[in-house]
Amino acid sequence: MRELGLVLLCLLRISRKGVQCNGWSVHVPSDVTGELGKMVILPCTFTHPYKTFDRALTAIWRIKEPYNGTVIFKCVSQSSSELCRTAISHKNKYKLLGNPRHKDLSIRVDNVTWSDSERYFCRVELAGDVQDKYESRNGIKLHVIAAPRIINITVSSSRDHTFQARCTAEGEPAPALSWSGPPESSLSSSSISGHRVTKELRSLSHDGKYTCTAVNSHGRAEGAVYFYRFRASDSSSFMVLIFVPLGIKVVVLLVILSFTFFSREGPSSAPSSLARPQLPECTYENCDRRHQSLPTAGAAPR
Repeated sequence: MRELGLVLLCLLRISRKGVQCNGWSVHVPSDVTGELGKMVILPCTFTHPYKTFDRALTAIWRIKEPYNGTVIFKCVSQSSSELCRTAISHKNKYKLLGNPRHKDLSIRVDNVTWSDSERYFCRVELAGDVQDKYESRNGIKLHVIAAPRIINITVSSSRDHTFQARCTAEGEPAPALSWSGPPESSLSSSSISGHRVTKELRSLSHDGKYTCTAVNSHGRAEGAVYFYRFRASDSSSFMVLIFVPLGIKVVVLLVILSFTFFSREGPSSAPSSLARPQLPECTYENCDRRHQSLPTAGAAPR
C-alpha cells in the first residue's frame, strides 16, 4: 500500500508540474510574452537526485509538442569543466543563457517574429542510465505582442467608376481601424485575419486627405492618402488644355530645326589669297617636258 501511494503521488506531481519524481523535476512558467522584433527569454530549471554529476549532459528545446516536436536548440557538455557546446540553433536565433551544470536550461530567442508564437518544451538528458531523461510536458506558451503598424494604404477604382480607399494594419492584439477626412457619405467594411486587419472606405465622393488610424493596447499608428479627381468644365476647355501645350512644342521644334538648317547652309568663304594657282590642264603626255624646255621670258640670247 505504501508503494502504491508513492506511485500515485508521483503521478499526481507529474500531472501538475510537468515532470517531478524520484528527486527529478522540471520547472517552467506556463506563459511568456515577447514583443515583435525584440528578444525574449524562455526560463527552464530542473533538479536531479545526484549530489555531483560529471558525465555528459545534453540540453534540448522543442516546439509544438513534447518528445516528438521539432528540435530548435541543442547543446552538449561532456564534463563539468566544459561549457555546453551548441549543436543545433534553428536559424541561429536561439542562444543558451543558463548553465546546464547549474540546472538551468534557459534560452534567449532573438528577433521575435509572428511564427515564434508556439509552445516550447525543454529537456535534459544525462549520459548513463536510460531513465535519466526528463522533459517539460506542458511547456511554455510564447505570446507575441506588437504595437499597431500600417502596412498598406491605397486608393483604387472599380468597374463602375467609383473609388475606394483601403487600409491594412497589423498588431497584437489586432488593432481597431478608423477612417477620418472629408465629410463622409461612404460605407465601410472590415476584415480580420489573425493579427492583421483591413478596413475599406467605399464610394469616395469628396476630394481631400483621408487618414487611417490603428489603435491597440500597445500603441497607435496613422497613415494617410490623398484623393483628387480630375474634372473638365466643358469639352472646349478640355481641348485647349490638350492642344495648346502640344502646339507650343511643335513651334519650338520648328524654330530649332530652322536654326540648325541655316547655320549649316551659310555663305561660302572666299578663296584664300595664299592658295597656289592651278596649272592648266594638258592633254599631251609630254606636257611637262614642253614647259620645262621653253625658255624663260626675258632671258638673254647667247
